[in-house]
Amino acid sequence: MRLALLATALLTSGLVLSTPGPAHAAAPTGRYVALGDSYTSGPLIPDQVDLNCVRSNRNYPSLVARAIGSAALVDASCGGATTADILNPGKGTLGLPVPAQISAVTAATALVTIGIGGNDIGFTGIVTACAQDGVGDPFGTPCRDRYTAGGTDQLQARIAGTAPKVTAVIQAVRAAAPAARIVVVGYPAIVPDRGYGCWPAVPFAFGDVPYLRAVAKSLNAMLAQTAASNGAEYADTYTPSVGHDVCRSKSVRWVEGVVPENAAAPFHPNAAGEQAMATAVTTRLA
Repeated sequence: MRLALLATALLTSGLVLSTPGPAHAAAPTGRYVALGDSYTSGPLIPDQVDLNCVRSNRNYPSLVARAIGSAALVDASCGGATTADILNPGKGTLGLPVPAQISAVTAATALVTIGIGGNDIGFTGIVTACAQDGVGDPFGTPCRDRYTAGGTDQLQARIAGTAPKVTAVIQAVRAAAPAARIVVVGYPAIVPDRGYGCWPAVPFAFGDVPYLRAVAKSLNAMLAQTAASNGAEYADTYTPSVGHDVCRSKSVRWVEGVVPENAAAPFHPNAAGEQAMATAVTTRLA
């Protein structure tokens, strides 16, 4: 997700059970390619091995590779990536060129994970607008009112519009690596799964928290359904993250707040969060 390290917040993601995939005896240990945005790359988690893509060597792809015994990880994830950046060259956080992520996928690839979609629906713009709406007054539903004005839910429409883009990514991966296992990775919880958040730490109006939570659950549901419809698998990272949201204490949370207390970018997974995402992926592979 496009980083603005002083960004106000990121949208919570939703609960979706892992969709069944084809039976496999064990996780593949051959060439593993990771595609995705900043939830995959792990911004500001030590050690950062690519500043342009704000990529950590303790992000979930690195941890998955170690867990399954893959000695051939190619981590192409990059902060700020959209589905377009998977399929086409783009630019990273420092403005330097980044090759199309799909170029890392070859016929010899045994495993591909894909963590994408948040930037396509405009996470940063959504949460910035909603936080600005709620920062001075925690009551009401100003964010919901903004995005449902006129009787159409703009965010649900964006999610629907992103589905064919994710489909194109999965199909491109399948064409490049016909024998690979493909796992689409969902987004973990940011704000609590129940209740009305923790204003002002996450400055969404109380009434907007359930709305944003529902929108984010729809995003994860779309990712799960799109994976299933295209012969890919889905790793649910939301369910295990319930109770580890940004409103929890430093030692419990898996996602940091406006001012991180653990090493991570604001409103991004910290090292514990990336470990939890890795566990969700390896569980899916098993």
